[in-house]
Amino acid sequence: MLKHILNFLAITLLAFPVLAQDYDPVKVNKKAARLYENALNKAQDGDFKEGIRILKEAVGIDPRFADAYLSIAGMYGELKDYDNSILYYEKAKAVDSVYFGDYNLPYSINLAGKGRFNDALHAVNSFLTINNLNDASIKAGNYRRKCYLFALEQSTQPGIMNYSFTPQNLGDSVNSDVSEYYPALTIDNKQLVFTRRVNNFNEDFFGTRLNANNWSKAKGLEGQINSNLNEGAQSLSIDGEWLVFTGCNFPEGRGSCDLYISFLTPDGWSEPENLGRTINTESWESAPSLSPDKRDLYFASTRPGGYGGSDIWVSHLLPDGRWSEARNLGPEINTSGDESCPFIHADNQTLYFTSNGLQGYGGDDLFMVRKGPKKSWSLPVNLGYPINTIENEGSLVITSDGGTAYYASDRADSRGGLDIYTFTMRQDVRPIKTLWVKGRVMDENTKKGLPSAVELTDLSTRETVSKVQTDETGNYLITLPVGRDYAFNVNRKGYLFFSENFPLSKKTPDSTYNIDILLKPITPNAIMVLKNIFFSTNSTTLDSTSMVELDKLVQMLRENPGLNIQINGHTDNVGKAADNQKLSNGRAQSVVNYLISKGIDAKRLSFQGYGATQPIADNTTEEGKAMNRRTEVKVISQ
Repeated sequence: MLKHILNFLAITLLAFPVLAQDYDPVKVNKKAARLYENALNKAQDGDFKEGIRILKEAVGIDPRFADAYLSIAGMYGELKDYDNSILYYEKAKAVDSVYFGDYNLPYSINLAGKGRFNDALHAVNSFLTINNLNDASIKAGNYRRKCYLFALEQSTQPGIMNYSFTPQNLGDSVNSDVSEYYPALTIDNKQLVFTRRVNNFNEDFFGTRLNANNWSKAKGLEGQINSNLNEGAQSLSIDGEWLVFTGCNFPEGRGSCDLYISFLTPDGWSEPENLGRTINTESWESAPSLSPDKRDLYFASTRPGGYGGSDIWVSHLLPDGRWSEARNLGPEINTSGDESCPFIHADNQTLYFTSNGLQGYGGDDLFMVRKGPKKSWSLPVNLGYPINTIENEGSLVITSDGGTAYYASDRADSRGGLDIYTFTMRQDVRPIKTLWVKGRVMDENTKKGLPSAVELTDLSTRETVSKVQTDETGNYLITLPVGRDYAFNVNRKGYLFFSENFPLSKKTPDSTYNIDILLKPITPNAIMVLKNIFFSTNSTTLDSTSMVELDKLVQMLRENPGLNIQINGHTDNVGKAADNQKLSNGRAQSVVNYLISKGIDAKRLSFQGYGATQPIADNTTEEGKAMNRRTEVKVISQ
C-alpha cells in the first residue's frame, strides 16, 4: 500500500487499522503510481520542488490519487509553503476524509504555521480521537495540542492582536545564495557583522556598513580572524572593537566548541585568543553575547551543573583583565530543555534567548527577561506569534532604540538558505530605550589620553548601571537607559576624580552625548567641584543621593594616602550673608563628617564655608544661582 512518507511526523509513529473508506491505493493508475515513486526518490534527495512537479503530473492523470496529494502537501510543508501545504491536505481530505484521518496531525502543524491555531486545534483533536494510536503518536498529538492552546491564549493579548509583522530582506548586498545568519550590530546601527557559510561547510565572518539607507557590499572581515576552520555565532561589542565568537574543532580548543576573542587593530582583526578555562570546558560553549560595558559575557553551554541540555551562563570581567568563573543564570531562565542564543541589549537590562523547555508555539521560541534592581531576573516572557512560530527560532539583535530587530530566516524571498531580515519589534516586548555617551578621557594640561574607569550610577538607587574601561587612548562609549538621573564618575590614581550630574530622566531617547573629560592632576591648590552633592533647602543634612559621589571621594583619598584636602562650601546670594556663611560652613562640615565616618583620618581633612562671597556665575539667573550653590574639594598637600 502506498503511504505518504514526507511529513513533520514520521508515519511509522502511527499504528492503527485503516477504516472503511472510498479511496483504494491498489486502484491507483499505474502510470501515476510510477510517477509517485519517482517523486519520492527526488524528495529523498532533497529536491522537493521537482518532487512536487512530478506529483502534480500524477494527480493530473489520476485526480483521486490521495497519497499523491498528501505527499505534495508534505513537501510544501518541508518548504514552509504553508498555504499550498494546507491546500493539498484538503484536496486529499476531499478524496476520502476517513483515509485522511491520521494526517490531521501534520495538517494541524501547517495550519499553525499560518497562525490558524483554532483550526489547528480542531484538527489535532480529531487526530487524537483515532482508536489504537501508539504512545509516541499520542505524545506528539498532545504536545501540539498544548502548543495550540497556548497560542490561542496568547492571541487575546492586545500587543499581539494589534501587531503587524512584516520582515524585510536586507537585499543582495548582504545576502547571497548561501546562508547568512547570526547578525551583530554596533551601537550606531551602522556596522553589521554576520556569519556566512562558505563552500557549503566553512563559516566565516562578513561585514557591511550602512551608508545613507543602503548597506555596502558585504566583505570578509580583514585581519587574522577568518580561517579554514569554523568561526561563527559571534557577538560584536557596541563600539565595534571586540568580537567574541564560537570556534569549533580548533586545535587548541578545550571542547568541541570554545569561545574566542579578537580585537580590532589598524591592520584588521587580531588573531583569536581562547577565553580560557573559566569560560571554556570540555563541553560545548557557544552563542556569546557581550554586555554594552564589556564587563559581562553571556553564553550557552552544555557543561555539568546546569538544569538541562544547554543552559545560559554568565562570566564577569575582573579588574585584572581575567574572566571570572562562569555562573549559571538559574532555574528562572534555564529549564530541563535547551536554552541558547542569549542577547543582552544595549540597556544592559533586557536579555533575549531561545528555549524549547519553556511553553511556546513549538520548537525553540524566543523569550525576554529583564534584570531587576537587585540583579535578579524577571519571569521569561514569550515574544509571541508571529515572531515565534512552529519552527525553531534563532538569534536576534535589537537596535539601541529598541524598535528594530535583525534575525536570520529562510523565508520565501530568501536568496538561498538563511538570509538576514529586519522587522519592527512589538511594543510590549521591546527593551528599554537607551541614550549613549561617548568621548575621551584626557589630562587637563597635556591633553594626552588617559586609560581610565568610567562609571555611571543611578542617583536614586545608588546602583552602578554601567562601568567601562576606556581604550589605551582614553576613548569610551557608554549606553544609558532613559528615564533616570545619573552620577558620572571617572577615577584614576594621581588625578582628582571627575564628577558630573546627568539629569536624563526627562530627556528623549536615541540621543548621543559627546563629552571629553579633562582630569586634573593632584597638585596643591587644585580645586574640583563635587557635582552630585545635594542638600535640602536651608539644610546641612546630606541627601542620600550624595553618598554615591562621596564614596568616590573616599576611594580617591584611600588610593592617594598622602593627600590632604579642604572641603569648601558655597551658596548663592539669596538671604542674609550671615545665614549663608553659617549654612555653607555647616554643609562643608557635613561632608567632612561623612568622610571621617568612612575611615578617613580627620587630620587629612579641613573645611571652610564662604557663603556667597566667591560666586562663579551670575546670581541674577536661576541657572547661575544653581552653579554658585556648590561643594568643592581643594588640594592642600600630597
